Amino acid sequence: MVGITRPKPGEHVNADGVWDLLQYKGKMTVFSLCLLLCADLLDLAVGYLTVTIEPLPPVVVGETVTLKCNFKTDGRLREIVWYRVTDGGTIKQKIFTYDAMFNTNYSHMEDYRRREDLVYQSTVRLPEVRISDNGPYECHVGIYDRATREKVVLASGNVFLTVMSPPNNISVVAENTPAPFSRYQAQNFTLVCTAKGGKPAPSVYFKRDGELIEVISYTQPSTGEQGSSAAGVRGARPLISRDLDDTKLQRSLSLLDPEGRAAHLYTESPQRVHTQGQQASEPSPATEVIPETVVSREFPRWVHSTDPLYYFSHTHIPQSDGSVVVQARLTWTLNPQLDNDALFSCEVKHPALSMPMQTEVTLAAPKGPKLLMSPSRAKVGDTVRITVQGFQNEVFPEPLFTWTRVGGRLLDGSTEREGKELILERVPAELNGSMYRCTAQNPLGSTDTHTRLIVFENPSMMKNTQNQNSKYFSHRVLRVCLFST
Repeated sequence: MVGITRPKPGEHVNADGVWDLLQYKGKMTVFSLCLLLCADLLDLAVGYLTVTIEPLPPVVVGETVTLKCNFKTDGRLREIVWYRVTDGGTIKQKIFTYDAMFNTNYSHMEDYRRREDLVYQSTVRLPEVRISDNGPYECHVGIYDRATREKVVLASGNVFLTVMSPPNNISVVAENTPAPFSRYQAQNFTLVCTAKGGKPAPSVYFKRDGELIEVISYTQPSTGEQGSSAAGVRGARPLISRDLDDTKLQRSLSLLDPEGRAAHLYTESPQRVHTQGQQASEPSPATEVIPETVVSREFPRWVHSTDPLYYFSHTHIPQSDGSVVVQARLTWTLNPQLDNDALFSCEVKHPALSMPMQTEVTLAAPKGPKLLMSPSRAKVGDTVRITVQGFQNEVFPEPLFTWTRVGGRLLDGSTEREGKELILERVPAELNGSMYRCTAQNPLGSTDTHTRLIVFENPSMMKNTQNQNSKYFSHRVLRVCLFST
């Protein structure tokens, strides 16, 4: 037995100090002494190696990131290798290597055009990071084995790089549009705000006239459920409905013409109106444009609500580049009288943004459609196009256009035609003076604009007709002369 005492805290015990321990400190068995000696000799042969990497805060796309690999060793450095870990750790892609034997470094990412820069032996800098750079990274350090000088002892550390990307596009549209205006039945109206390019997913909310809207969250139904319901949330929130009494219904229907439209003054047989102080002028040979007539709007009492309930839902759609598309829906029972000219804004918050992104829409019924007819002087046989060029105001949502002919059917025999343009092919002379009605409507209101088609004679067609008639007459005269002879 040899008596020794315990070493002081932090005091290193090596082979050279074994006899010091025997001389100064406590007692131990010969077996314990042998174990201590073998451990110290092994430490001298192998050395020690520890690798640590400082955690990284989230970074924004376009910033520069520095990956620091800190290691401690008393051995001789062989190499430092950085890896990008993908597919849940199953694949490690070498991105940078430092070879201490030859004191050289090189990149393994040729596609990145040597984006990695070696700051010093254990640190790599990634300039202008992208979403694709998001993920785990590993630093592997190798030192020579002291015993053989041929084997390499390895140690590694890892860090996760979180790359954030702010949304690059936000937009607001109305769902299920274009849609007609409904006078006698309440209908749901849905605004859809879409934010693209965000990582992580941004938070989206709505405001009305600058005030945050208090919403009731609900779960967005599946695709199959949406197909079986006309409104997106009608299954979870049925519309309030009351039957109209017979008196109100009869009075409302009495305002409609036989075609089911609201009665108009001075539209079926428009008169020329002259400004005071001006003389009546002759009708212009160009197309006559009739001033617009706004359809009167009636709403049942139960439609009027000064405090509507707003229902909110959102969906996240992951993209292949790691970003997330967020679609937020705001649904409520539309009241055209209160919601017309209301300003709705969609705001998007994201940790990569210093302030929210915002886009706005103003709900507005169409007013004063501007019609353009081409050609301006239509001749018999021409193809005439009547197109809506715009409105007197900014219209949202997109209106629905319907064309009809006052007092008759369209040239192709149909009663009405939808679209922003009406095409009349090879117009005959019989259409001269015919009037066409363009109805523009969206869920907030409806308006009508009329235009009259003036068809002029076509000299070329008249010349061809005269030539044919003269040839026929000459042929008849020749036959009579021959018969007389």
